[in-house]
Amino acid sequence: MAVQTSYPGVYIEEIPSGVRTITGVSTSIAVFIDYFRRGPMNKAVRIFSFGEFEREFGGLDTQSEASYAIQQFFGNGGSQAYVVRVAGGAPMAADVKISDTVGGPMVIEVKAINEGDWGDNIRLSIQHNDRQPSRIANPPDSFHLTITEYNASLELVRQEKFLNLSMKSSLSNFVVKVLNDANSGSKIVRNTATIGESLPAENGTRSGDHRTGSETNETAEVTLTAGNNSLIVEIDGETKTAILDLPTHLPSQPNTYLLTSLALALENAIRTANPSKELFAKASVIASNGRIIAKTGTGVPLAIVSFSNHGTDTLASELLLDNANSIRNIQEYEFGNGTPIGAMLSSTNGDNGTPPDASAIIGSLNSKTGIYALEDVDLFNIMCIPRTAITTGTDAMTTTEADTVMATAIEYCRQKRAFFIMDTPTGVDELPKITTWMAAGDTLRSSYAAIYYPRVLSPDPLNNYRLRSFGASGTIAGLYARTDSDRGVWKAPAGTEANLRNVTQLEDVLSDRENGVLNPLGINCLRNLPIYGNISWGGRTLAGADANASEWKYIPVRRLALFLEESLFRGMHWVVFEPNDEPLWAQIRLNVGAFMNILFKQGAFQGTSPREAYLVKCDRETTTQNDINLGIVNVLIGFAPLKPAEFVFLKIQQLAGQIQS
Repeated sequence: MAVQTSYPGVYIEEIPSGVRTITGVSTSIAVFIDYFRRGPMNKAVRIFSFGEFEREFGGLDTQSEASYAIQQFFGNGGSQAYVVRVAGGAPMAADVKISDTVGGPMVIEVKAINEGDWGDNIRLSIQHNDRQPSRIANPPDSFHLTITEYNASLELVRQEKFLNLSMKSSLSNFVVKVLNDANSGSKIVRNTATIGESLPAENGTRSGDHRTGSETNETAEVTLTAGNNSLIVEIDGETKTAILDLPTHLPSQPNTYLLTSLALALENAIRTANPSKELFAKASVIASNGRIIAKTGTGVPLAIVSFSNHGTDTLASELLLDNANSIRNIQEYEFGNGTPIGAMLSSTNGDNGTPPDASAIIGSLNSKTGIYALEDVDLFNIMCIPRTAITTGTDAMTTTEADTVMATAIEYCRQKRAFFIMDTPTGVDELPKITTWMAAGDTLRSSYAAIYYPRVLSPDPLNNYRLRSFGASGTIAGLYARTDSDRGVWKAPAGTEANLRNVTQLEDVLSDRENGVLNPLGINCLRNLPIYGNISWGGRTLAGADANASEWKYIPVRRLALFLEESLFRGMHWVVFEPNDEPLWAQIRLNVGAFMNILFKQGAFQGTSPREAYLVKCDRETTTQNDINLGIVNVLIGFAPLKPAEFVFLKIQQLAGQIQS
């Protein structure tokens, strides 16, 4: 906008250059859709490493082909992927419902953050805040919540602690608000319901507690019968007699002791019992909420501690530890136990569901499930669905189901400017089988997809590192990413540089002649060559059969076009609603031309000059007056793609020698 002059002097005006930089998009963000043991259902989750996949989705699973493909993807050079968890059946999240009293109504229900039997290993610990509350830090009636996740070997995986929570919905520290907070809430559970405004004490509400004093951890007292110092302790079915070395009683109060001192004496007695197992040694005892609680260590989180009187001694009863008074002397409530225990009203076991069928994988566009969970993803470039290759076993798909899934996936990739990598089915391990299978699947031929044969073999950590066969899609997707990073998307992901990492051997060893049969059919071969090892030895799309004579015969040509389309689509939004005339067209030619010239200098196109390599045309010839009247601007962009050298001819001529004439 011109500066309005109003007084004699010097004026400064900044003039826009008209340069709007177009940035190239990523070319190797992969998508994997399959069955996993944990993780959000029907939601695309972005991960950046296999370790992150293990944390979010549980790692390798013998029922999940994609879990191995993801391991291969990151092992072969992949750096970013989206994972979509789908399942058949009725997957459920483990939960626990806790009542305020034995047999009383439910007070709080806490559920695992997502479905699966992994949630059965979650434990919930409640500790009431017994200290003198302050108005800010420790509001009245507050409690602390500890959420612990163990693995199948009962080893501690992770733990979360939430302090000074409340059951009052009107307060900012209301337990539901805190646990469900998207940013600072729990990453292990979700609180789904609360009824009432109270919570059980550590092991349920007790009646007849005869302790005196302020009832805090530090000063609670208890009076015992003289000479009463033995009880029976049982941990996980193992019983021993524990003899207390009673501490010094309070001054002027015979047989009256601090609860904290008795807790320490009881812990020492339990450890002194020294059973054949280590369960007793791992048990600990604390004084909390005006009572004594026994708990096991992280090595045995599922063990139950119980007490009973020994002989004529009534120590267990007087400490309110015996079965008549104690509901359950363990500090953690179990998820997914399936049976009511103590103050626990009920719990539900987690369920992984079943490996998905075609309907679960395809999902619904309306509800954004299955493949259509990717509607919420901004950009992806490669799609892999390894489950479509499972044709044997109880989890197998029928050929019709697999073809339906792959056809849907290929069409979705076309819409999203992405590329689908197809897996060779199980059992297809010979040349006649792959040619027959491909002939039956000719309807799947598309320039937006490619297939690789044979399947690959790699050590399986879940089966004593014996070799496991799986489709090559994850391995090849990682190879795509590595090639894109090292050379560019215009380089065919094949050749002696395209070694397959973490692949011990191939399911079928192809000869040159067998390779010569499959290549004209558009089937990319994986080969084992001396010195080079296992490598990718093909770069054709499924439209690349010689009979098709398609201009999209080669993978790098199609993927380069997808890269250009997506980059220009995102980089030209500024054009919308601009005045549709020569100044705009000139800007378009300038910006698109600059982007194409950068790619030309990087070696993305044929030709020795920009004129030979690419074309950007936007003028009166591409945009007529009628187009202008309709609000249309037409931009013609052409490029001369690099095509891989599939066949190298060496012509050798024998010279006859110098002939004098």
